[in-house]
Amino acid sequence: MAEQATYQGTGKRKTSVARVILRPGDGSWWINGRSLEDYFPRLVHRFQVQAPLKVAGAEGSYDVRIRLHGGGPSGQAGAARHGIARALVEADPELRVPLKREGFLARDARMVERKKAGLKKARKAPQWAKR
Repeated sequence: MAEQATYQGTGKRKTSVARVILRPGDGSWWINGRSLEDYFPRLVHRFQVQAPLKVAGAEGSYDVRIRLHGGGPSGQAGAARHGIARALVEADPELRVPLKREGFLARDARMVERKKAGLKKARKAPQWAKR
């Protein structure tokens, strides 16, 4: 039996990590045991996750399997997008230029700023009274 081709990519965003596996198939989605619509009920997040496949023109040609952990819905959607883009480049190196042009291969390095001692949040100081 011939081994089926699989393409892997790891995506990260904020504190979320996505491990993506693409297999040639009919376009089914599996995200932590749920479908795309179940896992990402918001349309914005669904569009974000599907964007690399649209740019590559590969909608419905790969079965997508994603293991997500950490963070919230927005971070997880960004991590999934990053992982899918990386897996697509592994599948077809020709896609690197269009995916990079759209910014899907860049790791978004923005993180939550840490809280500092003596402040209420990262930058918010307690109320100051003159007298």
